[in-house]
Amino acid sequence: MRSRSTTLAYVRVGYRITPRLRAALDVFNLFNREAGDTDYYYASRLKGEPAEGVADIHFHPVEPRRFRVKLTAIF
Repeated sequence: MRSRSTTLAYVRVGYRITPRLRAALDVFNLFNREAGDTDYYYASRLKGEPAEGVADIHFHPVEPRRFRVKLTAIF
């Protein structure tokens, strides 16, 4: 079993305020794609399904678009 590929874009923009102080903005999942981050193929059983279960793909979705602001000081 093979799952579909997922392509995600991340970006970081930074600025050096002083030689010892930096600021940065990270954007995760830049295009806000909805896809499976990790896919698993195994048998599972829900209420009303056969005792041996049903083999299917189970997935962990990618995180939605996130922003992170970072300030770094060097002492």
